[in-house]
Order: sequence, then C-alpha cells, then structure tokens
Amino acid sequence: MIRLFSHYVPRKLILLAGLEALLLLLSAYIGISLQLFEPGAAFPGFGRYGPPQAAAFTVGMLMVITIMGLYQPEYWGDIQSVLVRLVAAFALGYALARLVSYLVPSLHLSADAVATTMTVALVGSVLVRGAFYKWSRLRAFRPRVLVLGTGSRVMRLAELAEGNPNHEVVGFVSLQPEPAKHYVPLPRILPTEPGESLMSVVEKYAIDDIVIAVRERRGGGLPLKELLECRLKGVKISELPTYIEREYRQVLLESINASWMVLGDGFSQGLLRSLVKRLFDLIASTALLVLTLPVLLITALCIFLESGSPVFYRQQRVGQGGRVFTIYKLRSMNNDAEGDGTPCWATANDERTTRVGRAIRKLRIDELPQIINVFKGEMSFIGPRPERPFFVDQLEKQIPYYSLRHSVKPGITGWSQVRYPYGASIDDSIEKLQYDLYYVKNHCLFLDLIILIDTVEVVLWGKGAR
Repeated sequence: MIRLFSHYVPRKLILLAGLEALLLLLSAYIGISLQLFEPGAAFPGFGRYGPPQAAAFTVGMLMVITIMGLYQPEYWGDIQSVLVRLVAAFALGYALARLVSYLVPSLHLSADAVATTMTVALVGSVLVRGAFYKWSRLRAFRPRVLVLGTGSRVMRLAELAEGNPNHEVVGFVSLQPEPAKHYVPLPRILPTEPGESLMSVVEKYAIDDIVIAVRERRGGGLPLKELLECRLKGVKISELPTYIEREYRQVLLESINASWMVLGDGFSQGLLRSLVKRLFDLIASTALLVLTLPVLLITALCIFLESGSPVFYRQQRVGQGGRVFTIYKLRSMNNDAEGDGTPCWATANDERTTRVGRAIRKLRIDELPQIINVFKGEMSFIGPRPERPFFVDQLEKQIPYYSLRHSVKPGITGWSQVRYPYGASIDDSIEKLQYDLYYVKNHCLFLDLIILIDTVEVVLWGKGAR
C-alpha cells in the first residue's frame, strides 16, 4: 500500500491505472492523428492540437472506468465481470465523448476518430488487464506476511487474509511456549524448533512483512532484539492496528486502544480542512441538485400516486457532537411502517417498503432530499451515515468508541456505505463503524473524491441496497 493524502492505495491499483492512462493517451493520439492525416502531409497529431483532446479523453475515461468499479480489487479475478464492465465503460465513454465534441468545439473529435480511439483503447485495455492479472501475483506484488500471535486479536485478520490479492499471510507464530488457546486454525500456525530465532523463521519462509499481534508484551513477551535484527535486514514491521488500517482501509475495533489513537497520526481537525470540506459540500450538493431535480419531481409524483401524502419523510437523527437534527428523505415505506411507535432496523426485502420505495432505495434516490441538510450545515456530503437516537443509545452501550463517529458531520454517502452493505443489526453496525473510524481518522479531500466516485458505482450497480 502507498499512502496518498492520508489514504492508503494499493500499489497494484496505481500501476494498473498508470498503464491504462498511458494506453488511453496513446489511443487518443492515434484517433486524433487519423482525423488530421492528409495524404502527402507530415504525420500530425502531436502538435498543439492533440494534447487538450488527448488529456481530456484520458481523464474522462479514467473517471468512467473507476465509476464502473474496474479498479476495485474484488473484481480483478472475475474475468467475465471485468469484460462486461469494460464494454459498458467504453460504450458510455463513446457517448460522453460524442456529447463533449458537440458541446465543446475546442475538444471536437469526429465520429470516426472517437470510434477508432475507443476501439484501440478497449482492445488495449483487455490486453493490459490480461497481462496484469497474469503477472500481478508475482512475489514482488504480493508481500509474504508473518503474524506474531495466535490469540483472539488475529481472528479477524485470519478471515480477511483469505483470498486477499494484495498480500499473502504465510502463517502465524506463537511467542508463548504453551498458550492457553489458539484462535487461528492449527494448519495456519507455523511449526518452530525450540530456541529457533525469529530471523531463521523469516529466512525459511521468505518473509517480507511481520505483523505484531501480541497483546502481552511485558516480561519478555515481545522479542525486541530479534525484531530489530529483522528490521535491519529489510523486513517491514507493523503493529496489528496499523497493518489492518493500511491493508484493509478500516480500523479494527478488537485491535485498537486509546493510546494508539492518541499517539498515532490522523484524527486531525482544523479550520482549513473544515473550510475546504464545506466548499466541497456546497459545490457537490449544488451539482447533484441540478442534475437530479427532474428525478426528484418525477419520484415525488410517483410516491403520491401510489400511496398518497406525505411525499417527504422526516426523522430524527444524531449528528456532529451528538446533536439531534431532522433529516429529510423521500418516503419509501408505508405510512404505518412503525405503527406501534417502536423503531426497527430495515431488512432485505422489507415488507413495509412500497413498490416505488423499493426502486428508489435501490437507486438511493430516497436520499436526495438530504441535500437540504447539507445546505443547512447539519450534514456533509461525505461522512458517516447519521443514525436514529434510539439506535445510537443502544450502540454506544454495546460498541466501544462508537461515539467517535460523531466527531465529524454525518454524510449523504460515506466510506462505510461504499465498502459495506446496508447495516441492519448490531454486527453490521460494528463492521460499518470500523470503516467510519477509518474515515474519521484519515478524512481528506482526496478520500472524499474517491468516495464520491465509488458512490456512483454503487448506485449504477445497485450494491448493498435494501
């Protein structure tokens, strides 16, 4: 992982995006050159005319490819899904390129030039991704990881490590002669000889990274001298919370403590960050309102025709600093959804949802009126989802550090929304909180832009809706 503006990005993703950016740039120059070529003239396309069109095409297509989810690691091994999304991405790219050529004369490209560019880029992207998937499992791209500890703290890491394309957890080593209990499967525990040094284990299994997951470190529980020897030999060493944050972009509740949060980096707030975020909120919300206003009006009419008024739904939610505010949504459930007055979680295929409601929840249209809350300053465009006071009271009692998510403004969309399906239980809330804490710790404009792009993918492909 490489850290960019406080956010961790996989090296392979940067490599793949870089290769595709070069491919797209080259494809654009080929299309432009064919458009400008005249018999007997010098080969054109690399002068003053080409760069603006080529750069605009490259940036635009990278955005479209990202929106289609083609830079999400979970799809890299699914060849069929990748091909479908690639074709969809370049079909959408063609339509957008023709629209831009019509609206912006300075970026005009003929239909033949756009078609040629898209064809070359699509074929090239298929070949690049085929080669990338074939070679990305080389050891240079998949560090071999050794975990020190077999206690309860590593259970989640053992689960997450299964099938992870970015690294390979070789195994776990117990530092206690006779531990009370192993929490990882015995086949995953590496056998060690009595008195065998940590360095010899590292050399035997060609380890690149060591993760320290030992809870008790006093009285020689942690071999500091051996760890130093490994580090001097070039082995990367990380504590479990830092490793989970870096590799999985979440803060694992079971592995953190107050000192790690206080003494580590992140969790920063400041006037400049607040001003930048507020400006981003206003620009993004205004653009979204302009683009979706017809959708809002049509949806409101459909709700009224199906189940009458009210069209909009108001509900109390907990915001920044624990303050309660009124959130606005398009009504997606029956008027008597909570007739007994007791709040309850939304579930998959919820019977309380209307026909129109099922559609707008799938497409997240019901969330659009929250733009009003953003303009009022009660919400941000990006942030943890606001919960109802009834559930917050329960969750704060059962989940440690839950109140930390209220240190920033809640958002229409957020890191947990694009990384985890809709939450409908205590366990789901724990999982989502781990992503919310990552956002609270590392939030920046760069991460907000990534979440905004990922949100479009979530809406287009209907991921995680209920």
